Amino acid sequence: MSERKTCWLDAMEVTPRTGTGYPAPFAEPLAGRLKRALGDPLGLTQFGVNLVTLAPGTWSSQRHWHANEDEFVYVLAGEATLVTDAGETVLTPGMAAGFPAGIADGHHLINRGEVPAVYLEIGTRAASEVADYSDIDMTARREGGAFVYTRKDGEPYP
Repeated sequence: MSERKTCWLDAMEVTPRTGTGYPAPFAEPLAGRLKRALGDPLGLTQFGVNLVTLAPGTWSSQRHWHANEDEFVYVLAGEATLVTDAGETVLTPGMAAGFPAGIADGHHLINRGEVPAVYLEIGTRAASEVADYSDIDMTARREGGAFVYTRKDGEPYP
């Protein structure tokens, strides 16, 4: 953004992205996920901010950890079950979780409730990134601004 017209926005006016770029069948549990990228329209470049809504039964992601990017979530509404290597914890409004870069502790959120779960997701925007997926044969590498998903041996998904 070379010229900023405003430093604020109405988050509900940001068009949400649905689902994920994961290859099949790994995308299926994320079909009910909506992400509104709030940092982009405000011109933020050093960290990303997403307002995420998980429909009942929906996952935030496959369980993963990042080599170079910190992640932080703050629950606004509903309940989300945080799944890590240590087990499960139900996060309710006002609760937060953080995942430092380089710590191999796969994590994700699952909405096991009956109402949407809403949370803020904030993370570093590292120039180079690798994400490892704990429970499945998948790795992601940022290439040219987008993630490319491969098997852990480097073989691309079709």
